[in-house]
Amino acid sequence: MARLDKMRSRTNSVAFLIAMLALCVTPAQGQIVSYLDSTGKRVFINADPRPVAKPAKPSQAETAAAAKIPATGKASSAASSESFAQQEANRQKITEMIREVSARYRVDPSLVRAVIETESNWNSTAVSRKGALGLMQLYPSTAQKLGVSDAFDPKENLDGGVRYLHMLLERYNGDLDKALAAYNAGPGAVDRAGGVPRYRETRDYVQKVTGSYFQPGSDRVPRAFDPHRQIYRTVSEDGRVVFTNE
Repeated sequence: MARLDKMRSRTNSVAFLIAMLALCVTPAQGQIVSYLDSTGKRVFINADPRPVAKPAKPSQAETAAAAKIPATGKASSAASSESFAQQEANRQKITEMIREVSARYRVDPSLVRAVIETESNWNSTAVSRKGALGLMQLYPSTAQKLGVSDAFDPKENLDGGVRYLHMLLERYNGDLDKALAAYNAGPGAVDRAGGVPRYRETRDYVQKVTGSYFQPGSDRVPRAFDPHRQIYRTVSEDGRVVFTNE
């Protein structure tokens, strides 16, 4: 009996507590709810406990985008340095090719470098709006006449371009302005004009190449090219055959 009275007393206490809380609650605030806290104690409140916010899971797009962003600027800087080093290495190889082909066709290497800088800025894969290709910007028709099968190959492009430049220098007896104008606009335009044509593009081109060629530190030689000299054959008094270009 005592045990029953005790249970009734506890039940009445709980009911009384609920009733007291209900009096303090306005209808707009909803019903009384209870929950167990972290210690196991039952707590009665007049609103749902505020849910604990869970960290949002990043979407696949956000994860992919984050993967592309380097943690620091060091990776980007390293890539830039590597690209610059590769460009310098390629330029050194092209410079060595220029020395070889310039000696073959007796053209000043400094003049060839000035033409390349103006034509393609050392880009062996350059393509102009008019379709000129490679380092020395050979038109496909010109490249075909010169026997250049791949104008994007630096070695082939240089061989054809320097050989063509030498031909123009010989054609105009070493007149650099005429030879460069013919390289840009074609020999026909130079012949019709009797000199550098009045084309704005051609005049700017000649000025830019010569400005680069004659600037201090270009390492240019006294003559842009060595003209072909006729070879003479003579026989000396003792019967020896002598060849000379003088």
